[in-house]
Amino acid sequence: LYATLVYLFAPISFYALQFRIAGILRPSIARGWILAFGYAIGVLVGNIFSPFTGPYELIFMPTMSFFAGILGYLAAKPFKNNYFITGAVIATIISISVSWMLYQLFNLPMFATLPYLFISEQTVCFIGATMIKLIETRFKW
Repeated sequence: LYATLVYLFAPISFYALQFRIAGILRPSIARGWILAFGYAIGVLVGNIFSPFTGPYELIFMPTMSFFAGILGYLAAKPFKNNYFITGAVIATIISISVSWMLYQLFNLPMFATLPYLFISEQTVCFIGATMIKLIETRFKW
């Protein structure tokens, strides 16, 4: 599902000011660490469609996504698997990772890209956590 959403929204899923709609799925990792694998695989498959496909998109970002998912899960676990905490942790790690990657690939200064990436990643994860909470009020896992 993550890869499909990246592909469908490709015009805004890449570049320095990316806004990955697929990121709304990230907070769901709070329900189980195994979902971090699915997220990393989704990033790998989604990044195949990136205009910058290469080692950073196909190795570095899936690895960082898995790492972010696991850390997000672990951070939220003591707080009853809070989706908002999971999303915030993942969004922070991913925004730093993407900013660093853009610096490596295009020499874009991190201080120029990080604030925008941080805001967009946090926004997407907050929307996702809110949607999941609303869905959870009606349906149980």
